[in-house]
Amino acid sequence: MAHVTVEGTEVVVRLGLREGLAARRRQVRVPVSALREVHVERSWWRVLRGRAGHGTWAPGRCSGVRKRPDGEDFVAVRAESTVLCLELDAGAPYRRVAVSVPDPERAERAVRAAMPGGQPPESPDPPPDPPPDPPQHRPPLQHEGGTADDHGRPPGVGSRTGSGAGQPPLDDERALRANADRVRREHVVPRHPDGPEEAP
Repeated sequence: MAHVTVEGTEVVVRLGLREGLAARRRQVRVPVSALREVHVERSWWRVLRGRAGHGTWAPGRCSGVRKRPDGEDFVAVRAESTVLCLELDAGAPYRRVAVSVPDPERAERAVRAAMPGGQPPESPDPPPDPPPDPPQHRPPLQHEGGTADDHGRPPGVGSRTGSGAGQPPLDDERALRANADRVRREHVVPRHPDGPEEAP
């Protein structure tokens, strides 16, 4: 695989032995001032634009120059690899240099830091942990020697959800008065008209 380094005012791409033989050169040098953009391409075949020029274009291994109407691209890529792409200005030897490198993210950071006014891309920091909840002070339960019930309520505090919470105790007179005006009907199951007649 190729290796990309920044040496002074140049980005140097040193090709591996097989890539160098296929492309008929051992290295590519481009001025840092000509860098327009640098990015990582996950799909290696997307960098193969234009038509093939001199080089080797075997399945899964492409090294050489590709010709386009606006200039030439230099590629040295392997199948199923992540590719470092250097986009260059019109005055540079190539419009794009795309190479498979062992650690494309690290190479991208190094090249981006060398670009005019460039800074290495900041890695996204994980969101900060939420502050811990303040400790909850509860009264001791009865089995712990306290007077709170099983729900942590001290004596005299009613339940917020229990039935009849906060209601006065039920008495018989109130129940009779409440039911005095209700109309009660006997529940009679109607007889089906086609059903059997009742025996006398």
